[in-house]
Amino acid sequence: MGGPAGGKKAAKRCTEAIRRERCERKHDRAQQSIDGGPDAKKMQRIPEPELMDDQDQAAAYAAADWSESHGKIPGYFRERFPDFAAGRVIDLGCGTADVTIRFAKAFPAVTILGVDGSDAMLAFGRSSVRDAGLESRITLEKRYLPDASLEKRNFDAVLCNSLLHHFADPGVFWRTAARCVKPGAPVMIIDLVRPPDHQTAVELVKEHAKGALPVLERDFIASLHAAYSLDEIRQQLISAAMPEFQVDQTDVLHLVAWGRALI
Repeated sequence: MGGPAGGKKAAKRCTEAIRRERCERKHDRAQQSIDGGPDAKKMQRIPEPELMDDQDQAAAYAAADWSESHGKIPGYFRERFPDFAAGRVIDLGCGTADVTIRFAKAFPAVTILGVDGSDAMLAFGRSSVRDAGLESRITLEKRYLPDASLEKRNFDAVLCNSLLHHFADPGVFWRTAARCVKPGAPVMIIDLVRPPDHQTAVELVKEHAKGALPVLERDFIASLHAAYSLDEIRQQLISAAMPEFQVDQTDVLHLVAWGRALI
């Protein structure tokens, strides 16, 4: 028998308070670097929380214009996998489903399962999918990685944008990505590149988040601190028995890691 309802609510409030405190500490560390704190001269990796489940955070992401960065992703995929045209795709860490929707529109013969651990992000994503008229082709589900039910090689392609840098243990991420798809299927991962130093990160935020809501600017600098370098990702792929994957830096902010799942 469970405890009294009041106790459950108090426990939930306590859990939420702890989560908020952890997020605030993380953002305080990143802000210290911005303001010239002890780590200002050296760009160190500061992990982000694995989930972005704050309602205001999700609302800001849903309202933002991602056309400059997300609009390129279907083209990146087509360039690297020109023979792919149809099938069942999984979008890992789909968030508010902006990339999911763009991919579905670019590849009209695909269906997509988007998975994310954030209820707040998924709520906005489902609304966007309905508005786009793509409910028959896009399904969004709440999942946490690793998830053994996803690792059954049922999908024809893996797509993922800006999830890798949320993992403290990237091996978990790469194992999931490799085991979701059929042997020989395309896998494409897009993520941020950690800048070489603090000042570069600050300049990138000023240039590419100009006019953005404070929550987006805050998350951007935190994500740049959490991102992996190209060499780190190449080493991750070797450790994950995926050395044949390629890692391309597509612009000053982003990289694409891609290849085909092992047979």
